[in-house]
Amino acid sequence: MSAPLSLVDVQVIGAELAIRWNDGRESFLRLENLRRNCPCALCQGESSATKTYAPAPKAFSPESFLVRSLQPVGGYALQIVWGDGHATGIYPFSYLLSLAEEPSPG
Repeated sequence: MSAPLSLVDVQVIGAELAIRWNDGRESFLRLENLRRNCPCALCQGESSATKTYAPAPKAFSPESFLVRSLQPVGGYALQIVWGDGHATGIYPFSYLLSLAEEPSPG
């Protein structure tokens, strides 16, 4: 049985988030892509038993794609505080890995 996915190292390098995983893989995620794919309910919407919330279109600024801080959440996720103050997104490690493995647009 393999160890659960975890971060060995994470840092911002230029316009990317570089992650080294405990299984030896490395991921490089564009900050703009991370911000535009923030998994929080404010950005993605959410549904409850009685209501569905659809988020308003976002107006991003250059600060929206700058990382102010990175904080681990338990042993399963990373919280990113963005330069525009947005901080409600909790990025599970599996979600980060899936974003890193998506083909690049264009």
